[in-house]
Amino acid sequence: MPELPEVETVKRGLKRLIVGRKIINVEWDWPKSFPSSEEDVNDYLIGSVITDVKRRAKVLKIELDSDYTLVIHLKMTGQLVFRGDESFGAGHPTDSLVNDLPDKSTRVTLFFEDGSKLFFNDQRKFGWVRLIPTDMVKEINFFKKVGPEPLEDSFKAADFIKRFRRRNNSGIKSALLDQTVIAGVGNIYADEALYAARIHPETKVTKVSDKKLKQLYKAVREILTISIEAGGSTDRNYVDAEGKKGSYLKFANVFRREGESCMRCGREITKIKVAGRGTHICSFCQRRRLK
Repeated sequence: MPELPEVETVKRGLKRLIVGRKIINVEWDWPKSFPSSEEDVNDYLIGSVITDVKRRAKVLKIELDSDYTLVIHLKMTGQLVFRGDESFGAGHPTDSLVNDLPDKSTRVTLFFEDGSKLFFNDQRKFGWVRLIPTDMVKEINFFKKVGPEPLEDSFKAADFIKRFRRRNNSGIKSALLDQTVIAGVGNIYADEALYAARIHPETKVTKVSDKKLKQLYKAVREILTISIEAGGSTDRNYVDAEGKKGSYLKFANVFRREGESCMRCGREITKIKVAGRGTHICSFCQRRRLK
């Protein structure tokens, strides 16, 4: 599943290209990919103009002047491809990003007044596009439960520490991956942040001092910011807004570097399993606290 930097990259690319465009038609081939009533589609989607594109955690929101919003979750294999006066492709890196569309993976197509189109492709049919009244978006269970955005200026170190203290009996990586604690952090960035803060991912939160949690807060924000600037990761499921692989993993310190030397101490990076996920660590720099 894409992580916060990848979805932010998609948001920025879409916002540049589709805001101000008028939707004149929509087609879909799979009801679960577009669970919206025809009445709502006719009344609130057709004829509407896109006013903004936003991101909340790993979910995209395309806001319309009809006071409705298209909420989009790409899941594992979703893509968004714009074809018009210029091209845009983001998502699972299959040939659908560059081939003629629609194709067999196309689930939803938006047609714009100027002849341009936005395609939602999804091979495995896990993703979705939902048309929802804008004032009801916040009532979706996901949005009611998801934690704060880690890069918001209003989200301070004290807030970060307070939220993690609620998970004192959990492992620190498990808590970091929990979207109800903070939003958008997945496996890649959890590994990198814990390495930067010199915290072993299996350490119980209760064993992590406030000082260390503050270091982790800073590491999360710095690593996410670097990755957004680099266009996201080169994880095999994602490409950036121009259909090119992101470059973040070129700068990764531990993720997918098992068997290589730690850039800090020279010892070997190893891969273990934590919270059900493959986890990359330097066992010297990230010593586990057992007591």
